[in-house]
Amino acid sequence: MKLFRKLLLIIFILILIAIIILGTIGFVTYSKALDEEPLLTRTAKVTDDEHYVPFNDLPKDYINAVISVEDRRYYDHGPVDFIGIARALWTNFRTGELREGGSTITQQVAKNLVFSQEETLTRKLGELFAAFDIEKNFSKDEIFALYVNSAYFGDGYYGIYDASMGYYGKEPKDLNLDEASMLAGVPNAPSVYAPTVNPDLANERQAHVLNTMVENEYITQAQADEIINSK
Repeated sequence: MKLFRKLLLIIFILILIAIIILGTIGFVTYSKALDEEPLLTRTAKVTDDEHYVPFNDLPKDYINAVISVEDRRYYDHGPVDFIGIARALWTNFRTGELREGGSTITQQVAKNLVFSQEETLTRKLGELFAAFDIEKNFSKDEIFALYVNSAYFGDGYYGIYDASMGYYGKEPKDLNLDEASMLAGVPNAPSVYAPTVNPDLANERQAHVLNTMVENEYITQAQADEIINSK
């Protein structure tokens, strides 16, 4: 029993040391990014753009579609969603596909505005500190708007305004459910899901978005089926 307790103590100490080391790496990484350009300066570049779309000007269907497919518990968790991470791991394991990610919308804003798209451990650790800083400075609605106005939608379109005008020739406020659900699925992998790149894969992604909206009770199954079956 004493040996077992000692072993547990050693494991606990090793885990604690690992957390401290990783936390330090993340903090230093984020601090270096802020030295290059402060957070509020980065966000101002998005909000000061002439085509910036405030949260209140986004259609409800689009907001619901993004939340459903990207971060269904967005308004119920902090910068990091540990429940969402566990759910994503289980879904990907169960389906054998990388269908869901564990990053919150806030973390994706951190990636878009503070760090590169490069998937490295150092960047992910820094992203966590950035996410906490973002939620300290902005409301959930403001963070959502930062996300959709900074996301890449393929075909050279950055932000929901350019994507909406480029793909459908209309402002975001005029998007219908079909168009909103299509655009909600693109930023996950723009090179794959952009409507002009591979229509079949784009439609599959849209169907997934619509099904998550049904699961979250934003739309009915009949509404989803009508769009899916029209493709």
